[in-house]
Amino acid sequence: MTTATPDQLRQNALLSILHDEDRFHLEPHIVAVYKTAGDVLLEAGDDVIDTWFPCGGALAAFCLTTQDGVSVDVGFVGREGAIGGIVSNGHVPAYSTAVVRVPGLFLRIKTSALEQAKQESLALRHWFARYSDCLLAQVFQTAACNATHTIRQRLAKLILAGLARTGDMEYPMTQEQLASMLGVGRSFVSRVIGAMRQEGTIESRRGQIILKDLAALRHQSCGCDQLVDDHFDVVLHGIYPKI
Repeated sequence: MTTATPDQLRQNALLSILHDEDRFHLEPHIVAVYKTAGDVLLEAGDDVIDTWFPCGGALAAFCLTTQDGVSVDVGFVGREGAIGGIVSNGHVPAYSTAVVRVPGLFLRIKTSALEQAKQESLALRHWFARYSDCLLAQVFQTAACNATHTIRQRLAKLILAGLARTGDMEYPMTQEQLASMLGVGRSFVSRVIGAMRQEGTIESRRGQIILKDLAALRHQSCGCDQLVDDHFDVVLHGIYPKI
């Protein structure tokens, strides 16, 4: 864990696009931490004492667990965003658990320091409020998607979202992880992955999903990610990653 460098700060789009005078309020308080898949950034019920900014190809997810023990991811955050006390000052408990899905570099700032920076800069307050709106839009769209679309459509959307955030045509994800993210049994995911592989849309290796036909994958997707992309583009132009 070290103080973040200017190059590392530029690996998160939400931070890289800030004006220098606004970034100045944050820089002294940000440290760089490497996180592995499965690491928990926030635990549901805990005070939000840290805020995290994924960098490069790192990816985290907000995860909810139902009363019967089923765990479902309800939102993804990559280099376009942040996890933690973006709007609140951290003195309230987190509603969901935030888990690292794709390992990589994360920048961490104490939420109290972030809150102080927002008090010093009206531009920062507005900027993070805009991002919060975009994140909420993603959660809303995920809820609608889970209620109305097939496993195949949701899986295609999930792969597209992961590929966009990692910036690579290879998505480091096991079928077990994909099943957990979708809240379905592994056998369902295995059948869909097998069909996609047979059609030439993707290849799968141990712990990797490799895109072979982007147009076909988009055709199979429900398109919910595009709706979120469109909203991001209106509210925070140029932030949301594309493939």
